[in-house]
Amino acid sequence: MKTVIIFDHPYTATAGDNVPHHRSFLAALLKQVTAQLHQENNDVDLIDLHADGFNPVMSADDLSNWRRGQPIDPQVADYQQRLLAADRIIFMFPVWWEVMPAMTKGFLDKVYAKGQLYQADNMQTKLTKQPKVDIITTMSTPNWAYRLLFGAPLAKLLFRGTFLKTRLWHFKWHNFAQVEKKSLAQRQQVLRTFTL
Repeated sequence: MKTVIIFDHPYTATAGDNVPHHRSFLAALLKQVTAQLHQENNDVDLIDLHADGFNPVMSADDLSNWRRGQPIDPQVADYQQRLLAADRIIFMFPVWWEVMPAMTKGFLDKVYAKGQLYQADNMQTKLTKQPKVDIITTMSTPNWAYRLLFGAPLAKLLFRGTFLKTRLWHFKWHNFAQVEKKSLAQRQQVLRTFTL
């Protein structure tokens, strides 16, 4: 089984080693998830957006290619081929201002493109393996506030606005709220017990 992980954090996937001022709980989760997937004999393909130098901005030339159903650039074409081969896709990112960071949004805008990964006329996905999609996020906002006060904007943007719209039916969201308020022991417990 092939799993593609799209990882979006400025510190990159290297930030899972608890080095002060260059550490990320999300990167620690990535290490744990990758280890679990390897134990289950998954072929893991990591797309580390910041390490790759991915440009999330859609230029006029990019949009022209996007509208004609042509790959925007070789990096985007490579990402598209990797997604087409996936049995499972995992997005991992921090939640900033209640939504995804620019890299993840730009990835969806540029990579999950009409004519390339979905059909323009009927919005049908071209991901023929119907991959399972997991979203793994960290945020400062309490879960109850995110859902009740803010209306869970990620659920609207990703699940309704992207996945369901293009007929990707199998998805799950794993959210870790207020991680910065947890003790080291509590964070380690999360890492030990979390499974997909």
